[in-house]
Amino acid sequence: MQNQVNAARVDILILGAGWTSTFLIPLCVERQVSYTATSRPSHPKPDTVPFEFDEHDAHPDQGQFAVLPGAKTVLVTFPINAPGASARLVRLYKETHPNAEPHFMQLGSSGIWDVRLPLSLRPSARWNRKAGWLDRHSPYSETNTRAAAEAELLALSPETPTTVLNLSGLFGGPRAVKHVVGRVAPTKEALKSSGSLHMIHGIDVARAILAVHDNFRLATGQRWMLTNTRVYDWWDLAATWGTDAENKRGPQARWVRELMREEGVRALPRTPEQIGRALDSRDFWDTFELEPVIAQLD
Repeated sequence: MQNQVNAARVDILILGAGWTSTFLIPLCVERQVSYTATSRPSHPKPDTVPFEFDEHDAHPDQGQFAVLPGAKTVLVTFPINAPGASARLVRLYKETHPNAEPHFMQLGSSGIWDVRLPLSLRPSARWNRKAGWLDRHSPYSETNTRAAAEAELLALSPETPTTVLNLSGLFGGPRAVKHVVGRVAPTKEALKSSGSLHMIHGIDVARAILAVHDNFRLATGQRWMLTNTRVYDWWDLAATWGTDAENKRGPQARWVRELMREEGVRALPRTPEQIGRALDSRDFWDTFELEPVIAQLD
């Protein structure tokens, strides 16, 4: 089933046709799930509806909501941080689509579980080596504005079915972990402080979104942690892919060997107890009876 740009009703409305949609849309087509995607008017994309949500505008024009199709699931791919904005988006969509009975799914970040850890592949952060194992029920940062906005969305359940998927680092397509080793570990000292890494491929993100869409009753009111169920070690990755600015093998492998001797590490990868935060995302995969299909980083 193809994209229905001008449809009155679709299965999934994708608010924000970004990186995730490059995996989600082909899967929707394959599974005959009807969809409409939006893009910002300032950066329009083919076969999308113009839409831009200003989270700081308390009285937005309802017109851009009214032109959107009714949907069983409204997927919000962009971050929301402003207090009240999540509830406002839901209210405006429901007011302009009184017969749609929509479910709302927000994509978030696993970075909310430790403010001292980097979001996705951001370099230069010091790793918290005492974090240990965390799962979706673990306390998250109370000062994280994105997490607060997600909690606001979840509070609308069960009257309005809502859920949040907090994603770990994203890879696939042009996003390759090996290309950022030089940024994450430009020096031996930076490499020394680099611990765990959690990732999920765009294909598995798309599969997870459709699994929730098909079984939203299992997700209503819930916040989920999403990884590919692996804990990667930056030392192991740096030793494998160490590069310099000219995309040639750099000094990282030598630094790893030296650090292993200095820190008493006998083999790679290091254990979760040695590298800090370890995320346990089994709840999601068990609940929806799926397994992530891509574990090998590139």
